[in-house]
Amino acid sequence: MNIVTCIAPVNIAVIKYWGKRDEKLILPLNDSISTTLCTEQMHAKTTIMASSEFTEDRIWLNGREESFDNPRLKSCLEGMRRLAQEQGGSGEGSNTWHIHVCSRNNFPTAAGLASSAAGYACLAYTLKELYSVKGDITAIARQGSGSACRSLHGGFVRWHKGSAADGTDSVAKQIAPSSHWPELRILILVVTNQKKLTSSTFGMQRSVETSELLKYRVSHCVPDRVEAMVEAIKNKDFETFAEITMKDSNQFHAIGLDTYPPAVYMNDVSHTIARVVHRYNCVKGANKVAYTFDAGPNACLYMLESEVPAVLGLMKHIFPPRPEHVQYVRGLKTETQSISQEVLSSLGVEPQQTGLLMEMILTKLGEGPERLTDPKDHLLTEGGLPK
Repeated sequence: MNIVTCIAPVNIAVIKYWGKRDEKLILPLNDSISTTLCTEQMHAKTTIMASSEFTEDRIWLNGREESFDNPRLKSCLEGMRRLAQEQGGSGEGSNTWHIHVCSRNNFPTAAGLASSAAGYACLAYTLKELYSVKGDITAIARQGSGSACRSLHGGFVRWHKGSAADGTDSVAKQIAPSSHWPELRILILVVTNQKKLTSSTFGMQRSVETSELLKYRVSHCVPDRVEAMVEAIKNKDFETFAEITMKDSNQFHAIGLDTYPPAVYMNDVSHTIARVVHRYNCVKGANKVAYTFDAGPNACLYMLESEVPAVLGLMKHIFPPRPEHVQYVRGLKTETQSISQEVLSSLGVEPQQTGLLMEMILTKLGEGPERLTDPKDHLLTEGGLPK
């Protein structure tokens, strides 16, 4: 018997991946850039046990047993076993043994917070540790969930679309580690934890088939945007970083509307958040906050550490919690600054009804996956069943 437990981070794209040139290999139409978030606040956790006594492969996701008959799941497992064989071994256990997998997220799943990316990155990394595989595994993680390859690195990451038909050059590489910009902070505004109506996979396929704007984005917008974003990151130029991030998010959701039938991911609360950010930046005379929305209504706000108290105070004022809400803000500890009446008047946005936000999560940049060595961290019992 062999058992391994790992955690992997969430990554949030600032230059979006939307559209594939190859559905089976999950090869993207364009490069994308993301930030890796700290695992202390948000992560996927996976335990894999291999045993000669298991009669079949089994998997439990967030407390429910799911079918192992999933092409993407099988692709990751077969790819890692093949790599282990090519490297001359499979670690402590034979890679012909069946496995039991248990995975949990400590954040909402399928709600537009990159849960599948963290989950498949964690699966791939845990298999890598189980079979003692060496080298880059981003191409294998990519075949589970495209964005998963970005969660295998920390800090700022670029997923290169590649040009090879077999996808061998479609890999993720780090632009800069989290230590490069330590004062950058990320505030997640959780609008809902409900599963989105249109999955990313289905919405993406529909956009490729029907959106003229997507074709223009891929050929004219993204190439220049990616290079400008790389420079902004290297120079720690928040003004440019913020502008590109917001423009790319807006264009991504415009493609959703240009899709037929439309794939709508933002809601009224999302649009109010975007409006508050633009008005706040206008009052401040510079881009102090940037928003981005993945395929869901939840917002990811970027800012420098010095801006956090004011932004937290503003969001609490505009989106007050329900009276019974015990922990409205979790994550990194920080103060909250009251917003002056003058600034509030300039913003022109009235407080919304209570409870529109479920919670706020304050986090920072983090590193890639890691293996946990304490047996207490395992999600499976010695018999291979969820704890």
